[in-house]
Amino acid sequence: MSIAEGGIPSPNIWQHPKVYEVENRAVDPNGVIEPAMRAIRDWAGATVLDIGCGTGFHLPMFASTAARVIGVEPHGTLADAARRRTSALPNVDVRQGAAQRLPVPDASIDVMHARWAYFFGPGCEPGLAELDRVMRRGGTAFVIDNDGSRSTFGEWFRTSYPMIKPPEVERFWADRGWHRTTLDMGWRFETRADLEAVVKIEFTPKDARRILASHTGVEVDYAVNLWSRSF
Repeated sequence: MSIAEGGIPSPNIWQHPKVYEVENRAVDPNGVIEPAMRAIRDWAGATVLDIGCGTGFHLPMFASTAARVIGVEPHGTLADAARRRTSALPNVDVRQGAAQRLPVPDASIDVMHARWAYFFGPGCEPGLAELDRVMRRGGTAFVIDNDGSRSTFGEWFRTSYPMIKPPEVERFWADRGWHRTTLDMGWRFETRADLEAVVKIEFTPKDARRILASHTGVEVDYAVNLWSRSF
């Protein structure tokens, strides 16, 4: 296994890619996120960059209408999985690299997508500097991450990760000219066992026990922030 220089270890997908795949399938069951992105900037005919693409779960969706899709992932094993997933898609290219040193040319990207790739505000300045380098003028960047200020999942996240403070995160993005779109997307799992497995990779054992004891069923209301910026 190789890790690109600057890659920040992920506590979930890096260690548990099969369970994370279950989580990806449970996310946004009503399809809220993609239409919200398209309303801001459609990627039909565009060159799309997916930063932190993991096993490439979102790459086929972009590839269905984009002219070209580039996935960048620091974890070599996950990047290989993304290549296998998209091997039949001629307009997809997966490269190993990190947000701080993107392996793409200057001014070559029309649409950037980063979803749960740890862009939690303070600390991600090197990655944002790279965006300034690689985005074409008139391009649009999207960052999707947890909204810790609301929803059941938001309360779990806020309590379990108190170092990530929603007001500070929101101020960071707003001060840099990013626009916030609040979305309610939800989790919906096929089985309770699937939900429990995912909670256990997203939280510490102590927090996971607390969360699972407090919540029944297979659905969770879940809010995210869709941050966007035009270049």
